[in-house]
Amino acid sequence: MQLDDLYRRVIMDHYKNPRNRGTFSDDALTVNLNNPTCGDRISLQLIVEDNIVKDARYTGEGCSISMSSASMMTDAVKGKTVSEALDLADRFSTMMKGGDAEFNEYEDIEALSGVNKFPARIKCATLAWNALKKGIE
Repeated sequence: MQLDDLYRRVIMDHYKNPRNRGTFSDDALTVNLNNPTCGDRISLQLIVEDNIVKDARYTGEGCSISMSSASMMTDAVKGKTVSEALDLADRFSTMMKGGDAEFNEYEDIEALSGVNKFPARIKCATLAWNALKKGIE
């Protein structure tokens, strides 16, 4: 199996079996963002206590790239400090710009590395991460 095939499978797994999809019933930090060029939209909810992202969930509609990225991001930031979550977002941004970035603690994110070859899809992949930054900065 080639690496591109593996990455495609990881992306589709997160799209068809999303992690952390849903909403919180209590007061959570909520950020709503959309990508007007393609119609993707996300509502990200975070529970941050004592400078730690205790939990994260999302709802939204969009392409497989944007929804898979949201699934991966919410999984990756849970249990991280705010600064660690922002660092993950910065590394993801670097990867989308074609730079080197490693996600040893959550390798599924690297499945989105090929998106940087398709400039129109970068906004899809970064939508959830931008919501994260907006919510915790």
